[in-house]
Amino acid sequence: MNYWLILIPVISAFIGWVTNWVAIKMLFHPRNPVNVLGIRIQGIFPKRQEQFAEKLGKLVSRELLSFSDIEEKISNPENLKKVLPMVETHIDHFLRVKLSESMPMISMFIGDKTIEKLKVTFMDELEILFPKVMKDYTNTLKQQLDLEHIVTEKVKAFSGDKLEEILYQVMAKEFRFVEIIGGVLGFLIGILQVLLTLLTQ
Repeated sequence: MNYWLILIPVISAFIGWVTNWVAIKMLFHPRNPVNVLGIRIQGIFPKRQEQFAEKLGKLVSRELLSFSDIEEKISNPENLKKVLPMVETHIDHFLRVKLSESMPMISMFIGDKTIEKLKVTFMDELEILFPKVMKDYTNTLKQQLDLEHIVTEKVKAFSGDKLEEILYQVMAKEFRFVEIIGGVLGFLIGILQVLLTLLTQ
């Protein structure tokens, strides 16, 4: 038996591992275009960052953080009810303290019963008014705040080093698995080559 045949699976495993390692590195490198033998090479993320930013901007503005969802949440009566106790406390303080400070003559003729009636009236009106106000505010905000443009510009300006660092933090195990799989497949292909060589001799 030729002992050099044993090296074939080892070499194939190394080549498989290196190939996958290089493929992962080429997701991020080189940052800027480089000409190698007349072929222009650039990392996938740096090369596609602008397109990625535009797609992500559309996704965030239309699917992940749409103004219709925001409007629905902030104008939802159940959510507004959670805010009303704080508003009621503020109105009570205004009628009992601030009104007497700013208009002492009027406060002299307003007793607890009147204050309670005024407070109930104000709160009833606010329950009707709040959803309309919040809906109008959301529409105004939508016209003034272009979410798609903001996200797109932020991602375009995102540092390649920072993006690589984040992805490695999130996907370090997956990247390592891809490298190992490359080595395992290379090793199996090497064994197959050895077997075919032995069978043909």
